[in-house]
Amino acid sequence: MNSEWQFYLFTVQFSTMDELNNGTNVTLEDRKVLILGMGNILLGDEGVGVRAVEYMEKQLLPDNVDLLDGGTGGFTLLPEIQKYNKVILIDATLDENPIGTIRVIQPKFSKDFPKAMSTHDIGLKDLIESATIMGTLPPLHLIVVTIKDIQPMDLSLSKEIDKILPEVYATVLEILND
Repeated sequence: MNSEWQFYLFTVQFSTMDELNNGTNVTLEDRKVLILGMGNILLGDEGVGVRAVEYMEKQLLPDNVDLLDGGTGGFTLLPEIQKYNKVILIDATLDENPIGTIRVIQPKFSKDFPKAMSTHDIGLKDLIESATIMGTLPPLHLIVVTIKDIQPMDLSLSKEIDKILPEVYATVLEILND
């Protein structure tokens, strides 16, 4: 792990301790964060969100962070995301950016999503809109990774996408540090 990532992790953990020591009565339980990887791992790069979560299972994360393989679920994930104070979603997108481009957006409505998300994201958009209407959507950061196209039946990521998993992890740490 490079020292920059270790710094982010150190800062996240100690900023929480600073809040506790300053008498704000914020506990790690009050700051629960869900990292939710989306995608279909049977379609290669389309499963980058799930593969990113698998990568992060082997990395250091603060104690208040949970990882979840959301697969191709959409609306069925509503009860799960409502348990958290912040959600970081990771998913593939088909857009005009170079392959492996990582962007962070904060969608509140389906119109806020990139235009060319994959087919499971219709349910994901419904999930976000439902939680927004119900007033139960925690702050949401969507990390999108540009892929070339949806590959036919391939369980592995392309070399271009596999090599950016550490960058996705670093992006998650930056979000946690905010």
